Amino acid sequence: MLPVQLSTMSLRITKVMLFLICLIPLGRLVILAFIDGLGVNPIEFITRSTGTWTLVAILTTLSVTPLRRLTGMNWLLRLRRMLGLFAFFYASLHLTTYLWLDQFFDPAAIIKDIVKRPFITVGITAWLLLLPLAITSTNGMMKRLGRQWGRLHKAVYLIGILGVLHYWWLVKLDVTEPTIYATVLAVLLGVRIWHTWRERSAKARATVKLQRTVQ
Repeated sequence: MLPVQLSTMSLRITKVMLFLICLIPLGRLVILAFIDGLGVNPIEFITRSTGTWTLVAILTTLSVTPLRRLTGMNWLLRLRRMLGLFAFFYASLHLTTYLWLDQFFDPAAIIKDIVKRPFITVGITAWLLLLPLAITSTNGMMKRLGRQWGRLHKAVYLIGILGVLHYWWLVKLDVTEPTIYATVLAVLLGVRIWHTWRERSAKARATVKLQRTVQ
């Protein structure tokens, strides 16, 4: 498929629109807070909302490369960084809500909760893995790390798995929504595995062909 180009101005407009779209969940929470629309348990509402949008942002980030390969729209890669940073942003809001509004920054209570509820451990681990990805998301860090940058940012797949597991263990009974997220993640992981296998097979065939030619 031929690459689909996008003008500089169109790309800028697209980025601005995406930025505003990514702020909608936060804006919704702010508006609901002002009109007393967060329900009988506002802390749980905020926690669930920020957690859900974190997972959505992570899966959307993971879908960029497959969509680019499928459609030829290489400019989609220019949006991936913003999506990843918003995933970290909502994950940080999710974690802050838990640490501040739920546990009041009480170390003893937090440690006790981590030991008692494994899904908390999984969630915090996912955030800790997201942190270095956010820190190294700049062009400068990309150049500085070289090939290591790509290897480091492959951790986003593990983060996606941990995010789905965190949600699954949290829900316990009705796992309909976690199942949907798990299915989407499985498809994205499957596409990546298939593409990697195809690339390696092509390289192996090219190597064999070259060796036969030399002989």
